[in-house]
Amino acid sequence: MDPEVPVVFEFLTNILPWVALIVAVSVGGWVVTTWLRIKNGYPLETSWGKPLHPTTDRESAERIKLLTGENAQLRAEIGSVKDRLETMERIITDQPLRLSREIDALSGKGGNA
Repeated sequence: MDPEVPVVFEFLTNILPWVALIVAVSVGGWVVTTWLRIKNGYPLETSWGKPLHPTTDRESAERIKLLTGENAQLRAEIGSVKDRLETMERIITDQPLRLSREIDALSGKGGNA
């Protein structure tokens, strides 16, 4: 041993890389574990192991209710638009003579003049 280097300093220089390696592996493991939990849909936990759940207040519940109603309204509107689109596709792809007969039948002319 070198008499100029204290024993404590030598001990610290020998053990410090191992401590840094253990800390890095621990932090890396925590990051990977958290990523896997998020990826697979598991709830995140506090430092004491209790799951973190998002809190819902009255404002959030009201907002969810409004969005649910708007979603139902938009779905109904999309259904109506799909029906119209089917009708337009049928009109466009039908034969012109049959189309004109149907239009005449609807307007009351009877088709035979």
